[in-house]
Amino acid sequence: MKVLTNVSIYDFHSLRKNCYIKFNSEIEEIGEMKNFNDEDINEIYNLKGSIVMPGLTNCHTHIYSTLSRGMNAPFNPKSFQDILDQLWWKLDAKLDNEANYYSALVYGIDCIKNGVTSIIDHHASGLEIIYSLSEIKKAISNELGLRGIFCFETSDRFNTYECIKENIEFSRKKDEKFAGLFGMHASLSLSDKSLSIISKELNGLPIHIHVAESQEDVEDCMEKHNMSIVKRLDKFNLLNEESILAHCVHINDEDAKIIRDRNCRIAINPTSNMNNAVGIANYEVFRKNKIKCMIGNDGMGANITRDYLNVVYAMKNRLGSPTKFGLNDLLELIQNGYDYVSNILNIKIGKIEEGYKSDFITVPYEPPTPLNDDNVLSHIFFGVFESFHPKDVWVDGKMLMENYEVKYDTEALYEKSAKVAEKVWERVNK
Repeated sequence: MKVLTNVSIYDFHSLRKNCYIKFNSEIEEIGEMKNFNDEDINEIYNLKGSIVMPGLTNCHTHIYSTLSRGMNAPFNPKSFQDILDQLWWKLDAKLDNEANYYSALVYGIDCIKNGVTSIIDHHASGLEIIYSLSEIKKAISNELGLRGIFCFETSDRFNTYECIKENIEFSRKKDEKFAGLFGMHASLSLSDKSLSIISKELNGLPIHIHVAESQEDVEDCMEKHNMSIVKRLDKFNLLNEESILAHCVHINDEDAKIIRDRNCRIAINPTSNMNNAVGIANYEVFRKNKIKCMIGNDGMGANITRDYLNVVYAMKNRLGSPTKFGLNDLLELIQNGYDYVSNILNIKIGKIEEGYKSDFITVPYEPPTPLNDDNVLSHIFFGVFESFHPKDVWVDGKMLMENYEVKYDTEALYEKSAKVAEKVWERVNK
């Protein structure tokens, strides 16, 4: 049995001060320090008042984007399609399983440093499709110990049959650390023939797809199919329960009703949307239709708290009011992410309570003003998230980072990763 002592606990529900937490892979006991006894304790970590929070979730990311950092390729986009053509489709077309594996290790290390313990990844690699998800899972879940939900983004740019096979085969195995969804890139890169084949193979498996990220995606669907993207996906019976529709920047109220009725999820990615200048989703439409939304970052690094901050600021701007999106709305998005991962992996994460998985982070914080249960969320948002720097990270009761040091040989990893990236860049620029 391990124990954290002298901690303040905040799990997006309540604040508890001067506590201890006894745990193995799950939290076994929580109490006030005045009642603490050290019987049957093997390891004691005195956190001296640090805040203990649940490990964070990133509900839509692209691990392979790690290898784009610093890549020198001609890039002068005038539209979102240009961004795909000039950067992302050039990169993902040249990824093999060596690149997949090392990009996942590097991204996973960055996740640990940023307190992210569960990720939902949307992968693509043109040179090697088969076993690509296994390589990513090996790095993220087996070696680093993080939780991951993975898929391959099926697209007519690749061998569609291999994409389908990779998604289906990978999804047949799962445990508390990993699971698979059925990945699809976007409507604009999938023909009716491909959607028909996918529909026959799904067998209830949730999909993970970009939807209406840009106006070009919407216009492409209207011009080719005379219907909205959501209606097109629904026509092929692809909107299974627990499916993730990423972005949904340009959907309308009618689309939202379909998403709600099919019990799908929307993953909002505010930082990426602003970076790509594609617009900001209308959260009022999502809220009115009671759609469960989550937060992702679309592969823009690993610090998900930046998106926690940006979603609040962006939505206030998008809705034209400083009060139409508040911190309680942010809490709902965060909790929806925990609930989704918990449901897919058949575990309980997201709270510091007995019976929940020991996935938590510690954050030193010296409040410059009074800190209490009534104002703790304001402290977390404007103080902790503003300069977020977790000190320790545990997943499943195993310590992955201690005193800001990740328990992995990062020096050797980064040296190897740089060589792998160089090979990828050479292939991209040929």
